[in-house]
Amino acid sequence: MRRVPATVITGFLGAGKTSLVRHLLAHAEGRRLAVVVNEFGELGIDRELLLGCGDAACGEDDIVELANGCLCCTVAEDFLPTLTRLLDRAAPPEHILIETSGLALPKPLVQAFAWPEIRTRTTVDGVLTVIDGAAVAAGQFANDPEAVARQRAADPALAHDNPLEEVFTDQLACADLVVLNKTDLIEPARLALLNREIEARVRPAVKLMTARDGRVPPEVALGLSAAAEDDLAGRPSLHDLAVHDDAAFLSQLRATIDRHDVLRVKGFLNRPGRDRRQVVQAVGSRVQHHYDRPWQAGEKRQTRLVVIGKKGLDRAAIRAALGAAGG
Repeated sequence: MRRVPATVITGFLGAGKTSLVRHLLAHAEGRRLAVVVNEFGELGIDRELLLGCGDAACGEDDIVELANGCLCCTVAEDFLPTLTRLLDRAAPPEHILIETSGLALPKPLVQAFAWPEIRTRTTVDGVLTVIDGAAVAAGQFANDPEAVARQRAADPALAHDNPLEEVFTDQLACADLVVLNKTDLIEPARLALLNREIEARVRPAVKLMTARDGRVPPEVALGLSAAAEDDLAGRPSLHDLAVHDDAAFLSQLRATIDRHDVLRVKGFLNRPGRDRRQVVQAVGSRVQHHYDRPWQAGEKRQTRLVVIGKKGLDRAAIRAALGAAGG
């Protein structure tokens, strides 16, 4: 049985994911596509194209046929039932597009394709990461960080609170194709530099292309043949590292903070076996940590922590406690 290819489209709010999806639908050229989104309205498709969607008879869990023969459906409660309903149709789609929310970590979604219920029926043709080139060129990950913050606050299903830098890094790490969008808004010299910066952050086999208004040729976007679910080990995730991090040091850090009435801790750690430095911040016993950037060539890998407390802190005891725990 032929496995139906699926393309995962990720990127921050405003990067151009929806524009890319609409472009692919408009140029389907007879190919039966299906689009999985959180809400029908997010695609901005004209109501008449939804053939009754928005009517009281069309529930949010329904799969809606578009005027061009393509399908549109929402993620109803869980991703697996939605995908299964698509595959179980008498005329299943030839290709599935999955537009993630802007803050979604792509790797867990790719992992879902290894589930026994769908593993033999579908495959991840590729992960597309759409970047707002103008925003990144200006030193931001999204053109409206406040809107991204509101999106985070409004999404009860979001299972992580990673900083945008980490989410951006994970999106790049999982990508098979990076689409640098909105390039018409970037000065040529800055665009060339940005291309080099992104190329340095992705895996060697990852394709990088520039685009305007999400216009990516369908033969490129839908022809990667990456089978990403079989290549999870080659897509390292900072979220994975954080989840499986050595908890002993963090536990010892909290104990040391409580024992010595430490008010604040900040700095970064050199973790053996990790190619990135770990940033640690603590206010009282509330500790936050994440991996931010790779250690640079020639940079001395060392742990540096600043411990702030009231006068009379026992520096030697604190240093010994944290050093014994691997800090």
